Amino acid sequence: MDLQHSDKVFAGAIPEVYEALMVPMIFAPYAADMAARIAALQPRRVLELAAGTGVLTREIAGRLPAETLIVATDLNAPMLARAEQAGTSRPVHWREADAMALPFADASFDMVACQFGVMFFPEKGRAFAEARRVLVPGGTLIFNVWDQLEFNAFARDVTGALATLFPDAPPEFMARVPHGYHSQAAIEQDLRLGGFQSSPVFETVAATSRASAARIPAVAFCQGTPLRADLERRGPDALGRATDHCEQALLEAYGDGPLAGPMQAHVVMVTAPAG
Repeated sequence: MDLQHSDKVFAGAIPEVYEALMVPMIFAPYAADMAARIAALQPRRVLELAAGTGVLTREIAGRLPAETLIVATDLNAPMLARAEQAGTSRPVHWREADAMALPFADASFDMVACQFGVMFFPEKGRAFAEARRVLVPGGTLIFNVWDQLEFNAFARDVTGALATLFPDAPPEFMARVPHGYHSQAAIEQDLRLGGFQSSPVFETVAATSRASAARIPAVAFCQGTPLRADLERRGPDALGRATDHCEQALLEAYGDGPLAGPMQAHVVMVTAPAG
C-alpha cells in the first residue's frame, strides 16, 4: 500500500484508538465550536462529510431540533461503524459515501458540514463541487482545517520525535495531510474550482489540547491515525518503538503528569450561489 492510499485509511485498530484518545484530546473542542455555528444558522437538512467516529455528529444531534434531518457520511466503513456504535442523542442517518461522488440529488440539503476532513480529499475542487451540487441555492458549506504544524503542539512534538528516530526517512504524515491544507489562498482557489462564487469567511480558532499523561498523545498519534501504516511498514517492532520514543520526548517536554498544549485551526464558511 503506497503512502497516498494509506494516508486516507482508517481501519483495523485505528477507529477505536482514534475515538478513545484523539477525539477527547483534540477534536472535541472544535466539534463543540462548529456545532454552535451550525445551530445558529438553524438548518433544516444537514449533510456531514467525513464524519469519522461521529464527534461532530453527536454535537449537532444534541443541538438541532428533532425534526432537522442529519445525514452523516464517511468513506471509511470502519469509522462509520464506530460512530454508529457510539450513537447519538436522537436518530441520524448514517451513510457510507465518497465526498467526491455524493449519492444524493441536487439541492438536497441547506447545509454541508465537514470537520477536519477536506484535507483527505484527493481532489478538493471536485469535492467542493459535489457539496455545492447537493446544496440548495444560498445554502452553506462549513468546514474546518488544522493550521500549520508549528501551531499545534502535540502533533508538532510527535512529528519532531519521529524525525529523530527515523532520520533517513522521517514520517511526514502529520505535516503532509492533517496540517498540509491551511493556506487561505489555496482553499479559496479550490472553492472557486468547485463553483462557489462568493468570498469565504475564515476564522482562526485557538484552543488547548489536553492529556492526562504523555503516553496518551504518543499512542493517539502513532496508533490512532493513518501514520500507523507508515510506522508498521518500517519493521515488526517499529510501531512500538515509535510510540515509546514519542512518549519519552513528550515526557521531556511536558514532564510526568497531565500535559496541555496549544492547537489552532481555521473555520471556513461559504454560501452556495443563489441560482
